[in-house]
Amino acid sequence: MTLAALPASVDAMLELLTSRGYLAERSLATVTYLSLRMGRPLFLEGEAGVGKTEIAKVLSVALGRKLIRLQCYEGLDVSSAVYEWNSAAQMIAIRMAEAAGDTDREQLSSDIFADRYMIKRPLLQALEPDVAGPPVLLIDELDRADEAFEAYLLEILSDFQVTIPEFGTVKAPYPPIVIITSNRTREIHDALKRRCLYHWVDYPAAERELAIVKTRVPGISAKLSQQVVRFVQALRNQDFYKSPGVAETIDWATALSELDARSLTPQVVGDTLGALLKYQDDITRMQGDTLQKVLKEATSD
Repeated sequence: MTLAALPASVDAMLELLTSRGYLAERSLATVTYLSLRMGRPLFLEGEAGVGKTEIAKVLSVALGRKLIRLQCYEGLDVSSAVYEWNSAAQMIAIRMAEAAGDTDREQLSSDIFADRYMIKRPLLQALEPDVAGPPVLLIDELDRADEAFEAYLLEILSDFQVTIPEFGTVKAPYPPIVIITSNRTREIHDALKRRCLYHWVDYPAAERELAIVKTRVPGISAKLSQQVVRFVQALRNQDFYKSPGVAETIDWATALSELDARSLTPQVVGDTLGALLKYQDDITRMQGDTLQKVLKEATSD
């Protein structure tokens, strides 16, 4: 992995993202550029599947930085996200010291809470120096974590440091590139948002989504790619539990390409809807007249 310099302008950021197959709107490229130049975390919010997580992956590859990912979930705590002590190794060290007659409790306490007994989780790993430059830290789907963990992040996002009671304060020599994503299943507290630059990642317009499909599914025909995008854009106007994101558009286009489909027909759409819609109620709604209506809209010249 080769270390690359940070983009020197918004246009350079757009070019960098495009070179890795990520076709971003200028507004997203601008806030990403500012995040890198200002050393501020970037908070990306939007529906699932619109490309929030992909930004971190693209930056990691394009800049030659390590990608450290923290996948959030309900019940996530410090021991899973930051650090925990290797208690088994500590116990062995204590017994060996006792067997050797070492009774200096203060020294023993200092020894067993040394760096070698610490198991470092993603947030602590992101604060360590790296010869390739500060890593890209992806805190993914923060809205899935509890509010208590969200509050814990404030020190890290403000000062890029964590305080460990038995060990002291660990501070990053250079701030990592931090990307935080949320699908907005709950509101994130203002205290965290204030520490970040913010951007809402929306569904792309038809023209940009078509360009994305052509980039990510190079073998697809021009006719089929246009029909796919029109169909997906029309679906997003329906009252579904979960509208398809860009990720689902790419999956569906890939599936149709693998089946050597030349155009959308009721049969091929019905057979492959599972690549596009992920809830049975939504698939059921796409039967009969609704399917015929959307299909006609997508395939009309």
